[in-house]
Amino acid sequence: MQLNSSREVARRLVLEKMMSRALDACIVTDLSVIRWMTGFSGSSARLLVTRERSWLFTDFRYREQAAREVEAAETVITAEGFSSELLSGRFPLGKIVGLQSDNVTWHEATRIVELLHGRQIVVPVDSFFDEFRMLKHEIELARMRKAAEISEEVLKGVLPLISTSTTELDIAAEISFQHRKLGAEKDSFDPIVASGPRSAMPHARPTSAFFKPSELIVIDMGCVYEGYASDQTRTVVLGRLPDEARAVYSIVREANELGIASARCGMTASELDGIVRGYIAVRGYGEAFGHGLGHGVGLDVHEEPRISPKGEHLLQEKMVFTIEPGIYLEGKFGVRIEDTVLMGPDGATPLQRFTKELIEL
Repeated sequence: MQLNSSREVARRLVLEKMMSRALDACIVTDLSVIRWMTGFSGSSARLLVTRERSWLFTDFRYREQAAREVEAAETVITAEGFSSELLSGRFPLGKIVGLQSDNVTWHEATRIVELLHGRQIVVPVDSFFDEFRMLKHEIELARMRKAAEISEEVLKGVLPLISTSTTELDIAAEISFQHRKLGAEKDSFDPIVASGPRSAMPHARPTSAFFKPSELIVIDMGCVYEGYASDQTRTVVLGRLPDEARAVYSIVREANELGIASARCGMTASELDGIVRGYIAVRGYGEAFGHGLGHGVGLDVHEEPRISPKGEHLLQEKMVFTIEPGIYLEGKFGVRIEDTVLMGPDGATPLQRFTKELIEL
């Protein structure tokens, strides 16, 4: 499928859903959805979708960029702002207008409602695009595979740099630098490099702490390639790992592999989470696994489906999500192993190929 045809498919899917909800128009405020529908990657835009046409509104800074990127919509360069363009009456809205309520400020929402009052009925739409964005087409998957490949090369390159004379911040900075050097747009999130007792903090920020022998190091990292994210975690040790931590590492690795092997189309996200969560609990560490098993990945590094005890989505072919069990023992150490997987008709396949054997540096 060519990129421009994928934008047309996205518009068709959105139009069908709009008509099923009797919406004449829809105002899109989420920049990730705008990029998915039009290709525009700028940091300031609004998208108006009607049953006949679509318009992307941005400002002078992005005039040339929009001309290169925007597909399946007409670009409007505005100096007065989106609200003023709505008020102009140049864009036929019909009677009922949906407003993407899960990604708009209260100020902007009330402004739009006030502007359209008496002419249109504004209704909030929540999670309107999730069901479409969860299923990735081949162009999206190619970009995600490339992003995963870049991050794996970076991880290979930074592991030999870990020593007692380097810090968490040193490695985090090197990850960001190497991502860009190998062709990524940016990190998909700030790299997590956490050693020793701080590895028990799932979202620890890197510090100036030097690495110490026999301490676990959690490295959670990802990059963005042509708009699409990667996400992976590996846990390593500098030197020889003590027996208790070695046993926990084995449990987390087994839990990760169990999650990948158990994923099947048609099961709920909560069912998959429960299988892995139950395994960790049976091994005696249920209380030490406090976050969801995973999350969707795409244009955003965290999107639907959520693989958690409350995850209601049915797993489907072409979904991409993480499987990232962890055990965190406060004041001692933590272990997390994360792969991003693609759901196929016969199960889940990791995008990452990086070893899950314990690496003792």
